[in-house]
Amino acid sequence: MKNVLLALALCVSFSGFAQVLNVASVNQVPIPANPNAKVAGISPNGDYLLLSTSTNVGLTKFDLKTNESKVLTNARGAGFNAQISSDGASVIYREDSYTANHLRMEQLNTVNVESGTVANLVAPTRNLQGYAIEGTAVAAINKGKLAAKGKVSVPVLSINNRQLMITRNGKTSVFSPNGKNFSYIWQSVSPDGTKALYYVCGVGAFVCNIDGSNVKSLGIVRAPQWYGNDVVIGMNDVDDGEMIISSSIVATTLSGQQQVLTDASVVAMYPYASLNGEKIAFSTPAGEAYIININK
Repeated sequence: MKNVLLALALCVSFSGFAQVLNVASVNQVPIPANPNAKVAGISPNGDYLLLSTSTNVGLTKFDLKTNESKVLTNARGAGFNAQISSDGASVIYREDSYTANHLRMEQLNTVNVESGTVANLVAPTRNLQGYAIEGTAVAAINKGKLAAKGKVSVPVLSINNRQLMITRNGKTSVFSPNGKNFSYIWQSVSPDGTKALYYVCGVGAFVCNIDGSNVKSLGIVRAPQWYGNDVVIGMNDVDDGEMIISSSIVATTLSGQQQVLTDASVVAMYPYASLNGEKIAFSTPAGEAYIININK
């Protein structure tokens, strides 16, 4: 009944907005009950979710066809910016550890989702600035230098001292299209490698050409993610200084048209789109998971 009411409310609430995506339905996913659960990703063809905790501990594969769960790792930090290969066969994730002097270290691992085999890509370091996956190839930026497994042809964005960096042809330099007096987060390159997406703290989301030209504001679209090459999804959350009181998932074209994809019945946060564009997954602070089904 909750899903039916949500679908009806969506039909009403969307009538006054530009249609960016054609929403077919919004359905809750029957993940195992856990008030600390959150969605950390969705596979390219939308057949499984990655689940983690609110503190990014561990990764679990949740099969959307069978509703079966499989723990991939219990590593701390694994739920932060986990990335899935284009064939859905492996997941790249961080693993946090601490030295005897209580210094936090990060390493980069890959795990095969079927066999559970784990391989280390970057040894524990204090300077893992960012990483990207292209097909099944992985590129990591460690201390400003590129470490790659396989060939990654597109530029890699990373963060160093709050600045947005770009690595091209093995060389890393400051990118920061809005200027160096801002702090940058949530960076990514469009699937076709031609555009950069990022969030300027206290300002909003922006997109620009990969050479830094044609900077466009997308407004308050937090935790932005690419949906194809011409649409960005994210969340518009509101807090009272202590906790989130409302949040909706929004879709925005690069020309500025915006559509709200969820209504006030759910506190919808941190969306992820399947590569095929058929599903958008998100979670709520209560540990619930939902799928927005898109008519292509």
